[in-house]
Parts: sequence; C-alpha cells; structure tokens
Amino acid sequence: MDENKTGGPKKSSAKHIQKKIFATQLILIISLALFLGISGTMINIHFEMQKRDQNLQNVAEAIAHSPILDMEKVSGEEESYKDILMGYLDSLKDTLDDIDVISVVSRDNIRLYHSNHELIGTVYDGTIPEFKENNREFYTADDSGPSGTQRRAYSAIYDSEGNYIGFVIAIMLMENIKAETLQTLAFYALITLTAVLIELILSAELSNSIKKSLHGYEPDVFSAMYQVRDNILESLDEGIIAIDKTGTVQFANNAAVSMLGGGQNTGVTNIVGAPLGNICDVTLFDHTIKSGEKEFNIREPRLGRSDILIDRIPIKDDNGTFGAVGILHDRAEYTKLMEDLTGTRYLVDAMRANNHDFTNKLHVILGLIQMGMYDKATSYIENITIVQRTTISKIMSAVSEPAVAALLIGKAARASELNIKFVLREGCNYSKSDYPLPDSMLVTVIGNLIDNAFEAMNDNEAVYDKPKELMFGIYSKPGALLITTDDTGVGIDPADINRIFENGFSTKGTGRGTGLYQVKTMVDELGGTITAESQKGVGTSFTVSFSKSQQRGDYVCTRF
Repeated sequence: MDENKTGGPKKSSAKHIQKKIFATQLILIISLALFLGISGTMINIHFEMQKRDQNLQNVAEAIAHSPILDMEKVSGEEESYKDILMGYLDSLKDTLDDIDVISVVSRDNIRLYHSNHELIGTVYDGTIPEFKENNREFYTADDSGPSGTQRRAYSAIYDSEGNYIGFVIAIMLMENIKAETLQTLAFYALITLTAVLIELILSAELSNSIKKSLHGYEPDVFSAMYQVRDNILESLDEGIIAIDKTGTVQFANNAAVSMLGGGQNTGVTNIVGAPLGNICDVTLFDHTIKSGEKEFNIREPRLGRSDILIDRIPIKDDNGTFGAVGILHDRAEYTKLMEDLTGTRYLVDAMRANNHDFTNKLHVILGLIQMGMYDKATSYIENITIVQRTTISKIMSAVSEPAVAALLIGKAARASELNIKFVLREGCNYSKSDYPLPDSMLVTVIGNLIDNAFEAMNDNEAVYDKPKELMFGIYSKPGALLITTDDTGVGIDPADINRIFENGFSTKGTGRGTGLYQVKTMVDELGGTITAESQKGVGTSFTVSFSKSQQRGDYVCTRF
C-alpha cells in the first residue's frame, strides 16, 4: 500500500509497458526493414543484371555493325588499318566501365582482336556462338575463358552481301559482377540500418507518448480502472453526461439517459457517439462551451421536465473549452432536503421566540411575587400555561407537516412577543397528501404573509387604539388547498391595492416591497391564485388557493 502512495508500482508499470511496446515495435521494425531491404536488393540486382546484359549486347552489336570494322582488311596484311582498329577498340573498352574484354573472331575462329593483345592471331578455343539455334544475331550467356568465369554477349558479323564472316564478344568478368553486387548489398544494408535507427527513435517517442497517455499504468490496470469508473458513474442517482463542442455525446450514464427522456420505453438506451439532439435540446450546453463558465442548480425548461436541476461544467485544455459535463439532479431530493432544513430552522426560531417570551413571563411572575401578589402570580402562571399548551396543541393537531407546524409555532411565539394575538381558525387542517407542495416553498408563502400582517399591526399602535389580532387559516382536502390571513392592521389604501404584488412597491419606504412580490411569484409558479381585500383603518385579508382544476402542471422553480 505504501508503494502505491509513493508511486513505486506506477513507475515500474510505466517501465514495463514501455519495454513491451519497444520490444514489439523493434521486432516489427527489424522484420519489416529486413524484408524491404532484401526485397529491394534482389529487385535491384535483377534489374542491374538486365541492364548489364543489355549493355553487353549493345556494345557487341554496335561493334559488329560498325563501319570501321572491315573483316577483309583486318584479316589482310594492311598493318596500318589493324593499328587503327586496335586503337579504336582499346579506347572503347577503356571508356566503358562495364566492359572488361572485347574480342573479334573470324569465321575460321581466329582472334582478329582481343583486349589482351597477346591473344591476337591465336585460335579461339572457346564456345562457338549458336546464332541459328538462338534464332538471333546476338545473345548473352555465361561462359569461361582465359580471364576466368565471364558474362558474355555474342553478336554476329555479316558482309555486305549478308554472309556470316565472324562474331564479336563483349565480356564482363564475374569477379567484377560480384564486386558490384556486394556494393549494392552494402548500399542497401546501409539504407536498411539507417531506416532501423530512425524507426527505433520514432518507436521510443511513440512508446513514451503511449506511456504518458496511459498515465504510466499497464493496459490491463488502465482497463480495470476504466471499468471501475464506469461502474461508479452508472451507480450514481445523478445523471452524468459529457459532450464535445460539436454536441456529440462522449459519455452518458443510465440515469442521464432516463432523465433526458431516453430509456427502455423510448428505445433510446445508448447515445454515446450520437448528437445530443437525438433525445433533448441540443443547445443545452452552448452557453457553457462559449463562455467557459460553470453553472450550478439551473432549471432547464427545455428538458420538458420541471423536476430536474442541472450543473453545467466546461471541459478545458490549453487551447480553451472543448466540451462540457452536465450533472443532472432530481429536484425531489433537493426539495426533501430543503424541507428538512426549513423545518429545523423554524423549530429553532420557535425555540428562540419561546425562550424570549418565557423570560418576559418570568419577569412578570417575579414582579408579582415581589409585590406580594401571590394569588395573581399563581393565576398568571396557570393562564399562560393553558394558553401555551392550547396554542401548540391546536397547531400540532391541525397541521401534520412538521415544517409548516414549526413555522406556525414560531410565529405564534413571535406574535406573543409583539403583543399580537395569534388565532388559529376553527376547523383548520392541513395534510400534504391532500395537495402535495414542497414544504420549503409553502413555508415561504405562509411566513411572508404572517410577517406582512405583523408589520401592518405594529404600525397601527401609533394611530389606532384597538387590539392587534391575526387570524390564520389553512384548509386542505384532496385536490385543494386554502390559506387565509386576516389582520387588524392599518389597512391598504384603495389606490394601492392593485400594486401590492409589484416588485419593489411598498408604503414603508425604500428597499422594501419584495415579500408580497415573492409570495405572488411562488403562488403563480405553484399553479395557485392569491387575492387581497383591505379596508383602511380596519385591516387586510389575503387568500391563497390551489386546486387541481387550476393547476398548470408540476411546480417549477428557477433555482434554489
């Protein structure tokens, strides 16, 4: 385990895979180089032999048909002509690198010319060319002579009347041919060695590149890690999808396919390698790829579902953004968490308010005792106990949802602090099973309505001499929900009643006017309605209603 942490096995794996790749490539390269080298050499030798034969034939034929070659003169006594012919043929042989020997033989097999001048005039005892048998005036063949094994080209000589009068031999010694062949082999061997060295360098670079691309891991280890990654990603409840900048899906787990509208029911189960637009809006990630910015908990109406939140994260390299990863969340899980957190928060608020209220009541009891009013202290204690117990009991029995109940208990305690009478209307009842709404949003609506009523009633102390009272009602039945608040606050001017839900509108100064706007927005998103009635100097009533008949679909939310 320690070696894994220090990177020991990783380095060992890197070296091992590098050696395997290098050895494999080395064998392939050498085999290929040898094959190409040998093949090239053999082909070159073959063509060189053909070229050599053709050259021998060309020389022999050229001499046989040359006007300077006069067989009668060369056979006669005219020494000057013989000298001229000898000088010409000697010069020709010296000029031609591929010709070692030239010989002119008469019909009587007498050497009229030979590159070795000592053999001129001697009897030719070599192979007599068989022009008739070959049905050609010239041809090449292997033979042996005074100079050793040879490659010969024979060409017949005819007089002006077409009579056969002798032949010409152009010769290249085999030892010279072998030397040229060895030079060719050495040349191609050098080329092959150079190619092998170049390929070895390229192979080393390739193995290093592959090693880096695998992050130093063995292929089997890398494959296992890849499978583990896939298993982990497939086990997640969140949808994971990755696309390139063209919108082509590079990865998508089953949760993502299902959330995006695929699955067994649609027949779309594998979208990797296909455009994202096959199952959903192809522009989902355009902004992320263009801007290169991360976005979290975004509601995407284009998905056709309101219960999905998406995190969009760009994928970048040194050249910029080349793709994006999307993480899709089921908002139901977030909603549940928010409901739990909201319920806890309002329970804490209730405890804080009750603690404050309890401290105030203790001060009253202490004062009554110090004044010697023991009977009144006892009566006060009994009264507040009954009121407290009754209020909490009524709320708990009427509201089954803990978050909403905690909110109302906290607000009742806060009302006591503000000297406001909090009244839960008779017949109140609320069950989430009747009309399911997210608790986090419901408590926001109720809390804002109650806080708005508290503010309205705190404002009336300076103007109106009447009790402050808030009557709250919540009623549910299958498919319907009703929420009401009635306060004895200052009321709303008739000219302003139609503007109270506007964002930023308030009669209480600048920086206000967001509470009722937020309530109206949420109610609209939840598919409900909200109305207000008010009389200046009397109070204000708010009514919020939800029903299946007015519901516009599943609730939506821009973001948490």
